[in-house]
Amino acid sequence: MQPPTTAILIPPRRRRLRHDLTALSTLLVGYGLASYMIVPLWWQHHAQALGLSNTPMVTHTRSGIPGDPVNVALVGSKQQVIQAMRKAGWDEVDRTTVRSSAKIAESVVLGKSYPTAPVSRLFLFGRAQDLAFQRQVGHSARRRHHVRFWRSDQVIDGRPVWFGAVTYDTKAGFSHRTGQITHHIGPDIDAERNELIAGLSRKHLFTRTYQIRGIGPTRNGKNGGGDRYFTDGMVTVGVLK
Repeated sequence: MQPPTTAILIPPRRRRLRHDLTALSTLLVGYGLASYMIVPLWWQHHAQALGLSNTPMVTHTRSGIPGDPVNVALVGSKQQVIQAMRKAGWDEVDRTTVRSSAKIAESVVLGKSYPTAPVSRLFLFGRAQDLAFQRQVGHSARRRHHVRFWRSDQVIDGRPVWFGAVTYDTKAGFSHRTGQITHHIGPDIDAERNELIAGLSRKHLFTRTYQIRGIGPTRNGKNGGGDRYFTDGMVTVGVLK
C-alpha cells in the first residue's frame, strides 16, 4: 500500500506575487508588440494612403510615419556646418547606442546634465540624418533645442546643401501615435527656425540668407510622435562663409 501523497501548498502571498509577475510580463510584451511593431506598421500604411510618404519636405520615422517638416538649410561643407553650429553654441550629439540611451534616460529621470544627448533617427532622402545638434535647456536633456541635417545632392557655389528640421523638445513622454518613449515638441517650429538662423547670423557666419517654399502653410500638422505644429511652410537657407 502506497503512502498518502502530501500536497505542496503555496502561500497565498507567493501565489499573488507569481500572478502579478505573470500579468506584468504579459503587459510588457503586449506593449512592446503594439508600440514597436503593430502600430508603426499601421501608420506606415496610413501615410502611404494619404500620399504623405512621397512629400520631400517632410521627414519620416523608420516606420514611414510623417515626422518633423524641413524648415532650414545650410550651404557649406560638412566641416563648415559643424564649425558654424559649434560657434553658435550648439553641441553635436552622440550616436544612439545602448550606453547613450541609458545616459539620456538617466538625464531625463534624475535631472542630470547631458549636453550631447542623442536624438532619434528621422529619415529624408531614404536615410537617417547625417548630422544632429542640440542646445540643452536647464539641467537635463528633458528640454532642448535640436536640429537634424541631411546632405542633399543639390549644390550651390560648388558646395552641398544640407536640409534640416529644427524643433524644441518640451518634455519626455509617450508617443501619441505609437506609445513609444519619445520627446514631445513645441508647436511653433518657425520660432525655432528663426532662432537658429539668428544665432548663426549673430556670429556673422553667413554671406546671405533667403527662403524657399517647404511644405507650405500648415496650421495643424502632426509629427511622428503625434505632436501638433504650425508653420508658414518656408525653409530658410543660409549660405555659410
